[in-house]
Amino acid sequence: MHSLIKFLAFAMVVAMVFRAEAVSASQAGAATPYRDLFDFQGTPSTPTDRGFNIFFDAGAWQGYSLPKVGDGTTGFSGPFVHSLGTGQWTGVRFAAVVLRDIGGKGDIVLQEVASHAVPGALEREFAAPGLTVRQTLFFADSWHALVRIELRSTTARELDVAIGGHVMPVPGSRLAGDGGAVTRNFVNMPTQLDTQLHADGINADRIEVSGDDYRIALDRPLHLAPGKPATLYVVQTLRHDTRTATPPVLDYAGAWAANRVRWAGYLKSVEASHLPGLPDAIARRVAAKAVVTLIGNWRAARGDLRHDGVVPSYSNPDFNGFWAWDSWKHAAALAWFAPDLARDQIRAMFDYQAADGMVPDCVFLDRADNNWRDSKPPLATWAVWQVYRASGDRAFLAEMYDKLVRYHRWWYAARDHDHDGLAEYGATDGTAIAAKWESGMDNAVRFDGIAMLKNGEHAWSMDQASVDLNAYLYGEDVDLARIAALLGKPKDEATWRQRAIALKTAIQSRMYDAEAGWFFDIKLGKPEFVRVYGSEGWAPLWAGVATAAQAAAVEKTMMDPRKFATSMPFPTLAADDPRFSPVKGYWRGPVWLDQSLFGVEALWRYGYRAQADAMARRLVLDAQGLAAGQATFRENYDPLTGQGEQSQNFSWSAASYLLLLRMDASAPEPRQP
Repeated sequence: MHSLIKFLAFAMVVAMVFRAEAVSASQAGAATPYRDLFDFQGTPSTPTDRGFNIFFDAGAWQGYSLPKVGDGTTGFSGPFVHSLGTGQWTGVRFAAVVLRDIGGKGDIVLQEVASHAVPGALEREFAAPGLTVRQTLFFADSWHALVRIELRSTTARELDVAIGGHVMPVPGSRLAGDGGAVTRNFVNMPTQLDTQLHADGINADRIEVSGDDYRIALDRPLHLAPGKPATLYVVQTLRHDTRTATPPVLDYAGAWAANRVRWAGYLKSVEASHLPGLPDAIARRVAAKAVVTLIGNWRAARGDLRHDGVVPSYSNPDFNGFWAWDSWKHAAALAWFAPDLARDQIRAMFDYQAADGMVPDCVFLDRADNNWRDSKPPLATWAVWQVYRASGDRAFLAEMYDKLVRYHRWWYAARDHDHDGLAEYGATDGTAIAAKWESGMDNAVRFDGIAMLKNGEHAWSMDQASVDLNAYLYGEDVDLARIAALLGKPKDEATWRQRAIALKTAIQSRMYDAEAGWFFDIKLGKPEFVRVYGSEGWAPLWAGVATAAQAAAVEKTMMDPRKFATSMPFPTLAADDPRFSPVKGYWRGPVWLDQSLFGVEALWRYGYRAQADAMARRLVLDAQGLAAGQATFRENYDPLTGQGEQSQNFSWSAASYLLLLRMDASAPEPRQP
């Protein structure tokens, strides 16, 4: 009965997706088959309101939304400026259209016809007797947000045209008319927001500013010929630092076409999405949502960020910078549809590589906020190799090789307390909390009993060697050998392969508990396993370091519904552990998609394809609202119900799903030292 119910629910999901795509295709044409993947409707009530989704694109630091349901007036909500503090709304309404027939007695009343979000744009349509108005908000680049306004009349008419806006009060800010623009400046910050109205052949310099409202009008009437559209543009330009910012010249006429070409390229990659047993329509829909999420979290180089990258989530005020192991996962997925951004995401972190090789935990617009207390798990070489797999870019391998070598060696110089070849997570300041952060699994149960050991100046280790860390380092050894071979460095290649063999032997012999059939962390100086069944236990399979017999034992535990084969599979702590906390546990039970992806790939690597596919399908179908609804990618999930938890619009969850759905192309390669 349970199987029948799941099959019927599955069939309903398939039908809903096909129906939604058929409707959107008939309404919007082939260019927009993924209409309203997310709900972008909302109007901010406070400067810090993050209660709804925000549209960003092209690396811009300002974002917008469709007005809340029931608000049929023209324009858009915004902007939300992500580079002001941890992000805040500076506008409530942007690009409201005000029209009046010459000789008319009042403004033309426009009625809303439709409002939609399509990948790369927000669209609104309005009508009045004999008149239609279409507004399309999109980004020309990381500086300029444009609203393309198309007016079409059934009869000849002359219109007075203006656009209006209402700003969010921000103490100390200044709103003023300056030449042909409305400018917004902010106290003690060199940030400026400019708003202009552009129409070919007509000046738009009649500006009125009153309190928190502004209006920009054309200086003479706009003539509409019957059936012939007239196009205007509202442009909003954000300069983070007016002392150094030089926005590029804007090509109004070509901007929309360029946006459509760029997005067609992104979505072309979605066609490769496939998972055995899952209709391609669902796979492509989820992949398209992942692409929209990653591009929505893209932020361009500004301030002390020297390259573009992807923030973990604009929905969380704590996440307005770039994190190291988030960056490696983002890059691995971006490589398949936005390779330039993938390369820059990696560069952004290595821009701050220290002289000793360390890469910091996270970097921000203001480098004073960068976290140097810890690093993050060593997946950088894996990310660079994924970029090469997707793009074939050997020049990027050559650019990154020495940096990757220095980072890899740093782990052994700063994080191998007893010099036995097995590394530990640690910190630069000797604190346990920073050492736990370095693992990426901040409050994982396996770290409950750690103590800190000093290795040297600004170098401390936990008193336990972690199995995932050493599995990742093994993967780096093998991938560095591959890169060295491609770059014509045979001596380096041989060295890395020898190191891989030694590390593989140590992990297999010292970190695997044959009685339990699982890989565990081990305490330093004593033959003692840290017997916690967590997601780190399948990291050796993901890295290709386990023997076939070890992998077989681990697979049995992974597929045990009492432990890891939960409704939404592969929680970070076994479900039968008394400390299992699936909702509020953070890293003590919820499903984190990176670890679940690694679990699926671990099974795939050792030939358990049917099991891998079955678990992958559960991850897609059991995440509430993901396959057919408008649910965003969440930071983590309840493994028992599939309910999303923590931050919305979470980038590495999106990246993990994208990789999960193109396993045929990006599946783990054999890793033999």
